[in-house]
Amino acid sequence: MSLLALPTAPRRLAGRRPAACLALLALLTQIACSRGGGDPSLAAVHREIESARAAHAPDSRVAWFQVRAEMRDGRILLAGETDRPAAKDALLAAVRRLGIEADDAITLLPQADLGSRRFALVTVSVANLRGEPRHAAELTTQATLGSPLRLLRCQGDFCLVQTPDEYIGWVDRGAIEPLSREEIAEYARRDKIIYLECSGSANEAPSRRSPPVSDLVIGGLLALEEAADVEEESAAFYRARFPDGRTAYVSRSEALRYDDWLAGIRAEGAALARTARRFLGVPYLWGGTSSKGLDCSGLVKMVYFLHGIILPRDASQQAECGTLVDEAGDFTRLEPGDLLFFGQRATAAAPERVHHVGMWIGGGEYIHAFAGRVRIASADPDDAGYDERNRKRYLRARRILGRESRGVKPLDGGAWILDVLQMPRS
Repeated sequence: MSLLALPTAPRRLAGRRPAACLALLALLTQIACSRGGGDPSLAAVHREIESARAAHAPDSRVAWFQVRAEMRDGRILLAGETDRPAAKDALLAAVRRLGIEADDAITLLPQADLGSRRFALVTVSVANLRGEPRHAAELTTQATLGSPLRLLRCQGDFCLVQTPDEYIGWVDRGAIEPLSREEIAEYARRDKIIYLECSGSANEAPSRRSPPVSDLVIGGLLALEEAADVEEESAAFYRARFPDGRTAYVSRSEALRYDDWLAGIRAEGAALARTARRFLGVPYLWGGTSSKGLDCSGLVKMVYFLHGIILPRDASQQAECGTLVDEAGDFTRLEPGDLLFFGQRATAAAPERVHHVGMWIGGGEYIHAFAGRVRIASADPDDAGYDERNRKRYLRARRILGRESRGVKPLDGGAWILDVLQMPRS
């Protein structure tokens, strides 16, 4: 570790006696220097690491680049891991151009010991993805039942995965079923059902009174299972199979065949507004993208998914999609389905920061996950529901519908499931 990467002292350090603080600082400095902290070659390599990151993995939400340089036995060691081969290649080439000899110990993900099972399907109603491999870590996003994942590596009880919107996070390995490339392709081809109620259950027998096999949430996918015999056929229930092999019955009144559903949905503003209203009152949950709990971008993402469109995960990513409709506060130009973004405008000292997103539903109103739950707000200062706080930080509105743009993907039958086989993308 070099002085360029000196560990940050714990916050509790501020309450210690000065002598203890100085002693700890001296120890940290001694450790850094003993590892080559003052070596100009090491400093140059650190700069090349940051250059490679900026060029090939600038957004840590969708690209994994955990690479470091340190002195080991008098030589520079490049260690860590990345899922971007181009980033590793660029870094090694840059170091060679400097005339610096460095040992390469950078691991390319997916992890080699995963074997052929480098993909997975979610086996629970909602899988929670976290920023670190522990249950107490920050919830960053969620993935619903049947969602395909790219599997990067596993550590203890957690696996590092990438979702169809390319978001990376740690998931409890008990919530996924690892699969090979061929098995994912087979899953994409299979007949499936999609669950369309905000909450419900899959049951052991074709009866609502039978014990549950699992709870379900809207958007969950299950493969259709052929009935073993005529007696198991039911006009009121689908027989379905979970990715981990469990079978269960799902009410036909609460689900549709996936292909039929996809053929019938319409990506139209009024339809999106109706769907969004179904989530009114759902609790706000940081990192939530399911009907169990939603954050602002999770609400928008779920609504669009239910109309055949995959949006990026976060508001700041969604703010780069579609086409600009307004940035002056002229809400007469908006149509249902347009996205409104809020945050801090750029200044000479700081870049723009997008903090929040809502969706226009017409009638001078928008829907958003804010202040504890999904709710409707008004853009009219004379309306009782006027949202003054967000009006003051309004940035712009963008239109997704009817526009092709980077980061926006159609479900397109099973093609979106196969997209995980093509990750990572540059």
